[in-house]
Amino acid sequence: MAVNLSIKNVPDHIAEQLRRQASKHHRSLQGELMAILEEGMTRKRSLKPSEILSELRRDGLRTPDESARFVREDRNARSSR
Repeated sequence: MAVNLSIKNVPDHIAEQLRRQASKHHRSLQGELMAILEEGMTRKRSLKPSEILSELRRDGLRTPDESARFVREDRNARSSR
């Protein structure tokens, strides 16, 4: 059974951001809010620090020096755009 929800007293700047985002996605405000809720409820669970480290190692990060290199490469790539 579906439930109707209501959000009251939304600040103007947030409402305007939602309207712009809905328009960008070709949705109604209601449709955009539903998409945001669905995404939030289906998002992957939070990872523990050990799980994050495992994922980083799986992606090839081995040492702090490598992480500094990744950050530097990313920064350089953005500055050259």
